[in-house]
Amino acid sequence: MTMMYVLHDALRRELDRIARLTETPADHPGTLLKASVTWELFTAYLHIHHTSEDDALWPALREVVPETDLALLDAMEAEHAVIDPALAAVESSATPEALAEHVAVLRDRLTAHLTHEERQTLPLIAATVSPEAWARFGELHRQRVGADTRRYLPWMLDSADEELTARILGSLPGPITTAYRDDWLPGYLAARAKP
Repeated sequence: MTMMYVLHDALRRELDRIARLTETPADHPGTLLKASVTWELFTAYLHIHHTSEDDALWPALREVVPETDLALLDAMEAEHAVIDPALAAVESSATPEALAEHVAVLRDRLTAHLTHEERQTLPLIAATVSPEAWARFGELHRQRVGADTRRYLPWMLDSADEELTARILGSLPGPITTAYRDDWLPGYLAARAKP
């Protein structure tokens, strides 16, 4: 579950960054977000994460959990369903005030969902989902990230401490670790540094 928690932490970090972006004046509220690497990567990877859960993880759980736990899975799906409208509201904000308000709603909804998932669903996954089903979810997620791994990995590890980063990189093939250190991380940092 390490990667799941690291991804959730990355999503929370990006929500904080996005909230800070709303404090910067702009001619049009959406201009700053649409030009931001933060917004682009956040929305792309959130979409990949949630659709991979919807397509591979929740169905696998539904096959193995007791009927008493199905309400939890229904709640996960319902929580996912309110995230996309919140993202759309942020993108369609017409004033700085509306942008700040919509970002606050998105932050509240997504943070509550991540916390709920970590407290109740991840323990259920650990206790019930087979290694094969977990691997299928991971593979689908990796396929959807695809060639964008060069940005995904440094983005995800952006706020991870050195020990956790070393542990994750240590579990990857050598060529990926080398590419991460020599090319991907410097490229990500350069893109993040642009105004």
